[in-house]
Amino acid sequence: MTRPMRRDAARNRERLLHEAAGVFTEQGLAGSLEEIARRAGVSIGTLYNHFPTRDALLDALLPPRLSAIDAFAEQAAAEPDPWLALTGFIENMLTEMTNDRGLLEAFTGDHPAAAQLVQACVRGMTHFSAVLDRVRRAGLLRPDATDQNVAHLLWALSLLGDNAGPAAWRESLPFVLDGLRADRG
Repeated sequence: MTRPMRRDAARNRERLLHEAAGVFTEQGLAGSLEEIARRAGVSIGTLYNHFPTRDALLDALLPPRLSAIDAFAEQAAAEPDPWLALTGFIENMLTEMTNDRGLLEAFTGDHPAAAQLVQACVRGMTHFSAVLDRVRRAGLLRPDATDQNVAHLLWALSLLGDNAGPAAWRESLPFVLDGLRADRG
């Protein structure tokens, strides 16, 4: 039987998660754990008492934040036009990933010890595949475009946005989408 967490311990845990979100958004998932503890006003030992590894911290922090993809998938499913569903999904994803470096790295990195994070990423990719399948069935996606091809393009655009700012991916997206669209003869 697990004892309930003391109020001060629960408060410290919440502050650590809040500050970790800020550090990982700014610096990526390799952000300093010492910086997180400092911003939370606790010792590094307190951080490790709550989260014994970086992956434990990632597992506590990122899966709920990745649930935004569930909402993007719902929006895409509600959109009657399959192509608009895809472009909306992609725009939402790129906006999230360029605003939050931690989310970008969560999607593009390999974090096998962070089981909850891995499951959230798999769920996100399942949503993405469903949107792509719908566009394929409508005959709007070029037939040689695999899910992985499109995911790589999304990743490249998110890196562009991370390095050159959101305007860069927004200006480039129409060209990428035009390249993905099936030839209409």
